[in-house]
Amino acid sequence: MAKESMKAREVKRQMLVDKYAEKRTALKQAGDYQALQKLPKNASPVRLHNRCQITGRPKGYMRHFGISRINFREMALKGLIPGVKKQVGKIEFENK
Repeated sequence: MAKESMKAREVKRQMLVDKYAEKRTALKQAGDYQALQKLPKNASPVRLHNRCQITGRPKGYMRHFGISRINFREMALKGLIPGVKKQVGKIEFENK
């Protein structure tokens, strides 16, 4: 499990990115890079890091499901993820 402070920091960054998104695009289109540098550093979407929604784990993140590979495997084996089934030797996705 990730520390609660790390999870909170990511939530705070996401809120800043959402808050300044329109202003950042306007400044980029205008080419005003001096004003862009005066915005908070955490307002940049590049600083966001994907984390598992259950544990907060930053590594092994599966974007399609929003969880880490470890939680994905546990949930898939229990049958908690629709459209995912275990095949002999590996877990596979059902493409529809």
